[in-house]
Amino acid sequence: MRITTWNVNGIRNPFSYQPWSTARTFSAMFDILEADIVVMQELKIQRKDLRDDMVLLDGWDCYFSLPKHKKGYSGVGIYTRNATCCPIRAEEGLLGVLCPPASNTAYRDLPSASSIGGYPSLLDITDLGVDPVALDAEGRCVVLEFPAFVLFGIYSPANSNGLRDDFRFAFLSALDCRVRNLIRAGKRVIVTGDLNVSREEIDTASAIDDIKKAGMTHEEYVNTPNRRIFNQLLLGGDVVGERDAGREETVMWDVCRGFHEGRKGMYTHWEQKINARPGNYGSRIDYVLCSADMREWFQDSNIQEGLMGSDHCPVYAVLNDTITISASDASPRHVQLLDIMNPLGYFFEGKRRKDWSVKEIPAFSAKLLPEFDKRRSIKDMFTKKPVPKAIAGDPKPASQSESSQHETATFPGPQAAPATAHHVTDSADDGTPGPEAAPGSQVDIRKSSGKKRKSFETDPVQHVKRQKSGASSSTTSTSESAKGQQSLKGFFKPKSPAPTRPTDEPRLNDDHVTANPPATPSHESVQDELYSVALAQTIAASLASTASPRTPPPFSPPSTTNNPRSPSLSPATAAKSSWSSLFTKPRPPVCEGHSEPCKRMLTRKKGENQGRWFWMCARPLGPSGGKEKGTQWRCGTFVWCSDVGRNGEG
Repeated sequence: MRITTWNVNGIRNPFSYQPWSTARTFSAMFDILEADIVVMQELKIQRKDLRDDMVLLDGWDCYFSLPKHKKGYSGVGIYTRNATCCPIRAEEGLLGVLCPPASNTAYRDLPSASSIGGYPSLLDITDLGVDPVALDAEGRCVVLEFPAFVLFGIYSPANSNGLRDDFRFAFLSALDCRVRNLIRAGKRVIVTGDLNVSREEIDTASAIDDIKKAGMTHEEYVNTPNRRIFNQLLLGGDVVGERDAGREETVMWDVCRGFHEGRKGMYTHWEQKINARPGNYGSRIDYVLCSADMREWFQDSNIQEGLMGSDHCPVYAVLNDTITISASDASPRHVQLLDIMNPLGYFFEGKRRKDWSVKEIPAFSAKLLPEFDKRRSIKDMFTKKPVPKAIAGDPKPASQSESSQHETATFPGPQAAPATAHHVTDSADDGTPGPEAAPGSQVDIRKSSGKKRKSFETDPVQHVKRQKSGASSSTTSTSESAKGQQSLKGFFKPKSPAPTRPTDEPRLNDDHVTANPPATPSHESVQDELYSVALAQTIAASLASTASPRTPPPFSPPSTTNNPRSPSLSPATAAKSSWSSLFTKPRPPVCEGHSEPCKRMLTRKKGENQGRWFWMCARPLGPSGGKEKGTQWRCGTFVWCSDVGRNGEG
């Protein structure tokens, strides 16, 4: 059984990349990941944004914790494969202050048999120094309980330039307290997700430079508040000095690092703004952690840095099919994992004894939301066996005949159901019945009245609406309806009144007008085109003058008295070239290190240069994180756009 965690940076974001863009379905994505439990973070949606393809997945159940207030912010979701696992309880939030669906009682106040437990005490919540409801309502934690263990899906707050340090510290403190309480209660715990904290220098490419810039020592680096809490939770965590009160024991094991001790460059996140992924200049902040006594349950764990679709990569851990459970009062016993990953009675010795049912899933499941409950997916609608057709000549029961007559009396006319009228028209006028319709369809209801609707009874207006555009329909339209703006000159001169037509002159339709076009363009038409070309050239010249102090030439419409169709001037070609030069992007300069076109970037950092555009080397950032010379990575080219002309020259 495989558990995969992935910060997707938007729940639909991976579908823009291969291999996810081929099928563009979540079930296909999970099959490619070969996962049985998928923990996704940073969904960036709210409850109103949930769609059928996210919730009504065949063979999968799902649980979401979404932000209650902010849009496009955070969000955690856990998908479980029904064939291999089914939780017995599900909640959202770390503190248990939120309420289950259709209930006014908080999770922490429910009976012990209905809650997962391990909640921080009221005193612990007070010591956090933040609003407990706000901490749980940001969509950052989903908790599922299986008979084997309690699974946490976490998206920890990031370091937002120090603006939310208190909130971030409170979240990690609450997670530490909840995990320790559950383990003290005798439950096993697995924590997965984006914790937004690295353990030590080996987990961050920029750690050495950051330490030098800040003038810190190694002890000060690992002893920062958030990193200190995290290391005190882990086996082998680097903790300086005495441990904090209540955190004397290490209770969790870093699964991925445990299988790859000392491995450098094992990063799970890369900054997109500086294109750091190709050079693997990143950090490891996505984890799969397990209780210390579960170390032997896992057979493999790794990162999947080759899978694109986000600024993070998936991290997975694989559990053994057979695990050993040790108890203090009994000898160790071997158990099939499927037996303890589902409610009691679903599996026995690894074989299914009871089918999965939506009636027995936790109330927090997204399938039980009012907008999705008791609904079927589109696939189920097409795979359901069709109702057999009635045998010809078989008399209907009296109750069915009465029902048909009642439906006929209240059935809307052809104006409300044009599709039915169109189907009835397929019958011949001589009384020969058309193709047999499916039972219960609109045609059968009409036929039950004993009357046959003839084709001449249908509303002719509806037939006109169904007709395709052709020669017959064009005769009914007027030439005035197709008339539009003919030239740019029309914007600068008043509209001339339409000429009056003699009453005895026959009116030509559109077919006559288009069938006999004039052999040569009129003098007025040519002048209009040349006028628009000259105006476009003048606008382009005036815009180009902003880059230089030269005075634009005065605008003068070209003369057309001598030769309006001169071979040296093609109005269409001149207009195209004028407008193309007007909207063409400036040519980028080449970088100094590789002689390649630079890319344009915008300064977003607050200061005097905020909002200014600049050119820089388009190559990705190298492993060193700095600008390099004579390598394949980014060089030190930097030029302000205001210092470069439109032709790319300084």
